[in-house]
Amino acid sequence: MAGRINDDDVKAVRDAVPIDAVVSEYLQLRNAGGGNLKGLCPFHDEKSPSFQVSPSKGLFHCFGCQEGGDTIAFVMKIDHLSFSETVERLAAQAGITLRYEEGGYNPTHQRGERIRLVEAHKIAAEFYVGQLDGPEAEIGRKFLAERGFDQAAAQHFGVGYSPAGWDHLTRYLRGKGFSDKELVLSGLSQDGRRGPIDRFRGRLMWPIRDITGEVVGFGARKLRDDDNGPKYLNTPETAIYKKSHVLYGIDLAKKEIARTSRAVVVEGYTDVMACHLAGVTTAIATCGTAFGGDHIKILRRLLMDNATAEVIFTFDGDAAGQKAALRAFEDDQKFAAETSIAITPGGMDPCELRLAEGDASVQKLVESRTPLFEFAIRQMVARHNLETPAGRAAALDEAAPVVAGIKNIAIQHESAVQLAGMLGILDTQFVVKRVAQLARWARERGRGGPERPGPARPQQQVQAPSPPQHASGPALNLRSPAHRTERELLKLALQYPALVSPAFDAYGVDEFTAPPYAAVRQTIEDAGGAEQGAGDTPGYLARVRDAAPNDTVRALVTELAVEAVHGRTVDEAYAGEQLVQVRLRAVDRRIRDIQGTMARLGSTPDPERYAAVANELWVLQQYAQSLRNQGASAL
Repeated sequence: MAGRINDDDVKAVRDAVPIDAVVSEYLQLRNAGGGNLKGLCPFHDEKSPSFQVSPSKGLFHCFGCQEGGDTIAFVMKIDHLSFSETVERLAAQAGITLRYEEGGYNPTHQRGERIRLVEAHKIAAEFYVGQLDGPEAEIGRKFLAERGFDQAAAQHFGVGYSPAGWDHLTRYLRGKGFSDKELVLSGLSQDGRRGPIDRFRGRLMWPIRDITGEVVGFGARKLRDDDNGPKYLNTPETAIYKKSHVLYGIDLAKKEIARTSRAVVVEGYTDVMACHLAGVTTAIATCGTAFGGDHIKILRRLLMDNATAEVIFTFDGDAAGQKAALRAFEDDQKFAAETSIAITPGGMDPCELRLAEGDASVQKLVESRTPLFEFAIRQMVARHNLETPAGRAAALDEAAPVVAGIKNIAIQHESAVQLAGMLGILDTQFVVKRVAQLARWARERGRGGPERPGPARPQQQVQAPSPPQHASGPALNLRSPAHRTERELLKLALQYPALVSPAFDAYGVDEFTAPPYAAVRQTIEDAGGAEQGAGDTPGYLARVRDAAPNDTVRALVTELAVEAVHGRTVDEAYAGEQLVQVRLRAVDRRIRDIQGTMARLGSTPDPERYAAVANELWVLQQYAQSLRNQGASAL
């Protein structure tokens, strides 16, 4: 049984791996002010960034879906790992040797399944690269050379060769300590008559990496006529490889995609290589599947859906390529990015184009793109006989909803005018009004734009998603001055504990009127109080999160630790104002309670009881007056 990882080692891993560096492997982050960074949340679909990262505190929080936590929580959530697998992965990145509380350290038995499968793929990739230099791989080197790829290109993309024998890789990985079960689970081997055999044999191998750069699968190209398998054979679906969740080349292209706000989608591994070598370093490709919604999510997080973002699809100019382009258009409304299409001349793919006409031709292809909706409209219109009124009406029925779905109103209007010209309809305003009406109906149904219907097919109703429920329990009324101030004070206690302690630690839980805030106040107390965080804020926040009684309170702690403080200048004066306001409201509430008690005592109260209540009222009134006059010095 695997031992428990030493707590000090877990803390060392948290401290050694910056959360912004880890999160940046998955999405583009921009300055959010106050030392925080923001991006599009990887855990739910959103149009504008509500996901924030606080590097100084080592925490992230999404104000849309309420996911939050530290570096370990982020990696666990996004890569579906266990706690120990995550710590082991991050420790390996940081060069930290982990200690286990029970039974010592045995990497073969104690590492999680996913970590083991990734390790097997890393070793396999190195094995295949080594095989490409051998005599048997001459046919593979020739294949690459014929397509304009030299040894340096092969090395840059990690291209390798799988030997034609039955179990060369299987035996090699066994020698590295991997079990037969692990080899089959990884997809690198498959069951044979006498045990596992290599899945890939006698093929050119492309390593498929996830967005962090880890090898999770392979694409294998047939080289010999006696190979009865498909032209391209990919890794099967495994615990680490889901073809709809990976994009070939994303590890090499992600920084340039984020920098330029542009992604170029091509159709194959060699096309990605050709584009990158030609200077189009934002090129990526799907891995044996159509471009779909999960791929869009990956790109959206890098593009940030800003106004200048662009996705360019390249397809062959033949019928199959046009069909692929139209299929991509059906997903286009999920992008806020501008989407274009570049049709390769003469049916050549980017690899063939580069070989025939050079690097400049590939760059020219990308620059000569056409807006995808314009291409789609032209394809729809071309299917109808525009010589007849019925044909023009049918074409309008099919194309108008597409134009209505264009998000930019100016482009929508211009495209409606253009559509009227394509159809030969002289009454341009008729088409413009028709498009505007469809767009208005779509907005009224609560959708971002109408789906592209077939002729005479009614639009389908799509239910708008419900707003996310706050994870912190009863609804918080942020219009309430009391709730706003309590929230601000808790943010200060978590983010700037030195500014509010020791006064904050003397505040009772009942001084916080919102139950979720009272729970956070109690959690801070259970963690030793704000005074404990004066010298080590990240460690203090970790203790507070650990002290939370449940995930709901823990999520609110993370949210408050990441949310920006509203004060223009966060200093002792501002902190004092929040301390005074929370205390003053608590005192005023108590004064009102006592005044009610006095009223209930009646006209002939017990003298002793009345004197005690009156004295308490007087003391509280004097205290309230001092708070109003002297501020924080009266606390």
